[in-house]
Amino acid sequence: MAPASIRAPIRILGIDPGLRRTGWGVVESDGNRLTFVGCGSVEPPDHLPLASRLLVIHDGLAAVLRDFSPAEAAVEQTFVNKDGVATLKLGQARGVAMLVPASFGISVSEYAPNQVKKTVVGAGHADKNQIAVMLKILLPKAEPKSPDAADALAVAITHAHHRQSASLRLKVVGI
Repeated sequence: MAPASIRAPIRILGIDPGLRRTGWGVVESDGNRLTFVGCGSVEPPDHLPLASRLLVIHDGLAAVLRDFSPAEAAVEQTFVNKDGVATLKLGQARGVAMLVPASFGISVSEYAPNQVKKTVVGAGHADKNQIAVMLKILLPKAEPKSPDAADALAVAITHAHHRQSASLRLKVVGI
């Protein structure tokens, strides 16, 4: 799972995990230039049991990896709220979101929600509207159909900007 060269164009998959909707976004980074490749979301039916919903997320993300062939992936870290059960379930979806790229041999980086917002908007407490406005500026061809797909593109952009330091962290820990 060695990260690709920092200087060559690189395709990055960003993932915003969730049990109802797992957003995904793919960008290509060439130096400071970002190009929109694709985005969408995996939406398991609400009536399915938890294990089946996780399987739908797995299969949907695996299809994205096969279709777009990213070289690196990034996942948004779980936002911990007061509802422990909901946080635990979200953590399970996040685990699947990290497992799928890893099973394809792709390195996976993690970014806190505030870091994603700060990277894309310039403020760590930006709202979804501010992210959408900045996405239109950074990726004019992107038209995410859900906030989850927009968030996933923001995660991919964050990784594009921070991947050199993420690569260095992986080398330090010996991965």
